[in-house]
Amino acid sequence: MVFVDVDGTLVDHDGRVPDSAKHAIHAARANGHLVFMCTGRSRPELWPEVTDIGFDGLIAGAGAFAAVGDLELVHRHFDPAQVERVADFFGRHGFDYFFEGAYGLFGTHGVRDRVETMLRAAVADAARFANLRRGFFAYMDLIQVDPRPGRPVSKLLFLLEEGVTFEDVRAEFGDFHVIPSSVPTFGTLCGEMQLPGVHKASGIDAVLAHLGIPRERTIALGDSDNDLEMLRHAGIGIAMGNARPHVKDAADEVTAAVDEDGVHQALARHGLLG
Repeated sequence: MVFVDVDGTLVDHDGRVPDSAKHAIHAARANGHLVFMCTGRSRPELWPEVTDIGFDGLIAGAGAFAAVGDLELVHRHFDPAQVERVADFFGRHGFDYFFEGAYGLFGTHGVRDRVETMLRAAVADAARFANLRRGFFAYMDLIQVDPRPGRPVSKLLFLLEEGVTFEDVRAEFGDFHVIPSSVPTFGTLCGEMQLPGVHKASGIDAVLAHLGIPRERTIALGDSDNDLEMLRHAGIGIAMGNARPHVKDAADEVTAAVDEDGVHQALARHGLLG
């Protein structure tokens, strides 16, 4: 089984999926291997260029949601008290955020404008911006204004301002899993928060238990902080060439960067492509 991260692994930072990566996934599946998308994104944040490649299942929300085909295995989410606690803290400081769930995105009044402003500041080229906005960041249009949603949500993306640091958030929510954002465009003022014990490795375990496949027969590919548990847990953890140094250190090996055919090279090296 192969578990493939999306941002920075399957998709480059311009929002494009290299043809070599598509070919590698098609070839691996044709040879009888199971390939799962394993992403920090929730289901509404995925777009057709990625989903239309074809996968045997999905781990989303960095492990909060797991499905084999159309069969949902796991869907963990915040309880109402946790939603209120998050909304109180970030609301008190006037920070924008949005909750991510398998069935919707919910955030503050200003979060869509804030994300768009950050994106425009990071991407000067108009054509590149338009491409990102159509795919990679198309989910922005789906964020509903609802800072205290009553529907299931599994993860939070928050945007800091002056006065509170990332470490302040970690100190306040020490019982949650708080990491820097896996999207470089957001820079250092953006973080992600999810439930304790929920990560990509926990989603993988749910899939393996359901299918009866041993962990030793798994390969995982990733590039960011939310891939650390997955890379350490898989039979073979492979970091992308564009991964952060500590992510490479956590992996068993390193392949080429996402835009240098890294996914294809990794799967070919392990004999999955025939």
